[in-house]
Amino acid sequence: MPALQPLVVFSHGKETGPNGRKINILLEIAHSAGAKTLSVDYTSTLDPALRVKLLLDTALPEHHGLILVGSSMGGYVSTVASRTLKPDSLLLMAPAFGLADYPEPYPAPSLSRIAAVHGWHDEVVPVDNAIRWAKLHQAKLVLVDDDHSLHKEVGTVGELLVNMIAQVRTNSFVYIG
Repeated sequence: MPALQPLVVFSHGKETGPNGRKINILLEIAHSAGAKTLSVDYTSTLDPALRVKLLLDTALPEHHGLILVGSSMGGYVSTVASRTLKPDSLLLMAPAFGLADYPEPYPAPSLSRIAAVHGWHDEVVPVDNAIRWAKLHQAKLVLVDDDHSLHKEVGTVGELLVNMIAQVRTNSFVYIG
């Protein structure tokens, strides 16, 4: 019987879908790094609380190690769901924190192995919101010369994801890079 692989679960943003450009690139990167992947479809609702419920109700395949990856609203969803799912790592892209129409503006994650990437020129979620959240939760925050889409910096996100997968595979949790 082959060894179980880490599982990377992707949560897309408010107005995108499970097969968006950025997530498709990251799916390939995760596969190349030896992980299984799952991209949850949240397009049935724009309500962040209902999206958290959808993630928690998603049947996850067998795996060894769990990494939640979320973009924008998906970052919010992954962070809130982390308290129940207890992933090994959490990777957030331009997370939707500090916004008025979310149940918890600056949700606390359940773990310390977190990295967030946020663009200095984000026109949807102000960079100051990411800085405030990272400071509140002592999370690694990588600020990049990009906007909310992070399309120019998807390689930076991919490097963080590869490192997280390697750490889960070897049970070592020291951030590289």
